[in-house]
Amino acid sequence: MAKTGWSSWTLLAAVLRECGGSCSSQGSQSERLVCIHTIRRREIQQGMKKTKDLSDFYQRPDWVRRVNAMGDSVGGSKHLVPLEAETLIDTATASTGGLTDFGSFDGDWKRRFTSLIQELEATGNLNTVGRLMTRQELLRGLRTRLLLTHARNENPLISQEPITSPLVITGPPRSGTSILFELLSLDPNARGPLGWEVLHPLPFDGKTPAERLAMSECEQEFWTDVQPEFATIHELRSDLPVECVTLTLPGFSGGHWGMVANIPHWEADYSATMAYHRALLQTLQHGGQPQNWVLKTPLYLVFIDLLFETYPDAWLIHTHRDPLKTEPSSLSTLATVRWERSDFVDLPEAGGAGLGDIMIHLAHRRTAGELPDRIVDSHFTELMADPVAAVEKLYGQMDRPFLGTHADSIRHYIDSKPKGKFGQHKYSAEEWGFNSAELRKKMLPYTDHYGITLES
Repeated sequence: MAKTGWSSWTLLAAVLRECGGSCSSQGSQSERLVCIHTIRRREIQQGMKKTKDLSDFYQRPDWVRRVNAMGDSVGGSKHLVPLEAETLIDTATASTGGLTDFGSFDGDWKRRFTSLIQELEATGNLNTVGRLMTRQELLRGLRTRLLLTHARNENPLISQEPITSPLVITGPPRSGTSILFELLSLDPNARGPLGWEVLHPLPFDGKTPAERLAMSECEQEFWTDVQPEFATIHELRSDLPVECVTLTLPGFSGGHWGMVANIPHWEADYSATMAYHRALLQTLQHGGQPQNWVLKTPLYLVFIDLLFETYPDAWLIHTHRDPLKTEPSSLSTLATVRWERSDFVDLPEAGGAGLGDIMIHLAHRRTAGELPDRIVDSHFTELMADPVAAVEKLYGQMDRPFLGTHADSIRHYIDSKPKGKFGQHKYSAEEWGFNSAELRKKMLPYTDHYGITLES
């Protein structure tokens, strides 16, 4: 449905704003792209967005600059860290003891994989460290596919596992989705997919779960080694639940790749993404106690219909926060993620306005009865003021029992997780190219409709 070169919620919002919503469901892919490119050019020409070098915000650690310079010294980083589809496939096969079946449960993975690498080489502008990080993820994704397919072939009962009434969190980035994700995962009757079991979901080379956890912790800590400021934006830990954009990485079809690199011409395939999503959840839960999954990604705003098609009895929790907080923070987060891997981050290309358009469009669809009556709202200010009461309210709306042990776990978790323990993610609307007054006015229909508390 969407391209992942821009954040997908930004793309949909721009389409809705320009085309009155018609392109979101009726226009062809090419028509939507023409619409998007027109909007992008107009915003840049009118000065709504400013191109700014990320070095204005962040200084790279010395070791990162030195490693990147090694690529420059041999005529380009691609000579040090090649990204070649067939070589990567052969390497993954050899590293798993000769497994060759990558699975077809999510369609033509190889076409998507090959196309992805072509676009990474064409427009990704990855530096040496960026190519290393990306190559590792590509190989890990291939290995996971091989191991996952092998497990499903060995035990056909896995594909019959029911995914029952998952709790799905979505909303603008920086609107409380992550902390709510962690709090709901504390429910003894629910389960969030943990970082280590998503990065390495199946045993290999005799590795124990503890060894797989330690390995994935190293992989995730590398993000903050490359860019220390990332720790102030998002906490990556192998014992924390991880969002679906990471869970579906091995599908080579979803939002992860457009988040970490500028690949505007690569097309995501969210039908394939959800097919992989279901296959992995079935594999993770097989043989365990039945629990409701807790899931999260802002990208579900883009393909809500597909989410309910995949999981008809899901509950969707839609988070809300003052757009003056979410939009600049969303752009700074996306820019920082791309800066980890590239020396060229185009802020107008990476970001954009329009989150409010998505929210209003979603509200209209809910009011018109176009979506299942299984969507509830979570407000950031309420969640921060009283997390236990906020979660209990959500559970009441979903007719789900809220246990006293869950409430106690939330209190203990909040007490042991002080806000800003890694420093503050500091940003302002203006320094990221927004005009606060204009943004406030533009988002008024959204904030009024949902009764959003204004934080500034």
